[in-house]
Amino acid sequence: MFEAPESKYLVPFDGSFDVSEASTTPQTDAPRHKGKYRRRARRNLGKLQRVLAAAGRHAVLLVFQAMDAAGKDSTIRAVMQGIDPSGCQVFSFKKPSNLELDHDFLWRTTCHLPERGRIGIFNRSQYEEVLIARVRPKILASQKLPGELNLETIWDERLTSIRQQEEHLARNGTVILKFWLNVSRDEQKKRFLARLDDPAKNWKFEPGDVIERREWGRYMGAYEDALNATSRPWAPWYAIPADNKPYMRARVADIIITALGSIGLRYPEPTAEDRAKFAEARAELQANDVRQAPPKQD
Repeated sequence: MFEAPESKYLVPFDGSFDVSEASTTPQTDAPRHKGKYRRRARRNLGKLQRVLAAAGRHAVLLVFQAMDAAGKDSTIRAVMQGIDPSGCQVFSFKKPSNLELDHDFLWRTTCHLPERGRIGIFNRSQYEEVLIARVRPKILASQKLPGELNLETIWDERLTSIRQQEEHLARNGTVILKFWLNVSRDEQKKRFLARLDDPAKNWKFEPGDVIERREWGRYMGAYEDALNATSRPWAPWYAIPADNKPYMRARVADIIITALGSIGLRYPEPTAEDRAKFAEARAELQANDVRQAPPKQD
């Protein structure tokens, strides 16, 4: 089973993660030549993705969670620039539809899990059901939950369900990497104001984001509980400093590349039967070229 690559931003597996101690600013390992670093990272990720697709034995699931304006969209866009889009799928999960509410809370994300050989990206995810739903429990009224609702137990029950599903997926070949893009409250404020000041960014601004910002402390508590309950060697969380976007993207790319490089990806070896068919095909192709060659001119 896949095991998490080491990183200073790896959330411990023993439940000791403390949000208040998690850095939101770059550390000392920032790349010095950013352009050269980005190009190298894209090449490496592109090569690994091609082998992943050819081997067809593993799926990769990347989960991104963050407060608003942390840079989820731009990080996904920047990190994934080096890969073949035909081997990647991105899903963004927002307000559930009526169809999704007719199922359990894991159903809508389960429907979009990546196949073997592909990279799946969740921009927000099933974790919304233990984050925003926890901060805004009135949301649960629309979820048609059976029995009497118990707010003292439902979050631990949901986290247990998520943890068990992730272990099942990992046991069956899915490499799971989860990134919490840890933006500071001050930096979020700057980015919200930039969206208001720049007409080209006005479309990004949602008044509701400011309302959610009022509950910052409760969100941090929900994140801390969720990360502690579900960061495991086979489905790790990484708390990535997000106040500096280039630094954040570089660290995410590093972790993905290291993880894919650790699972023994290799191109499939042709069997003896395959090699015999290759020889037949080669002989036919070469014979056709000879027969169809134009006659020599006198």
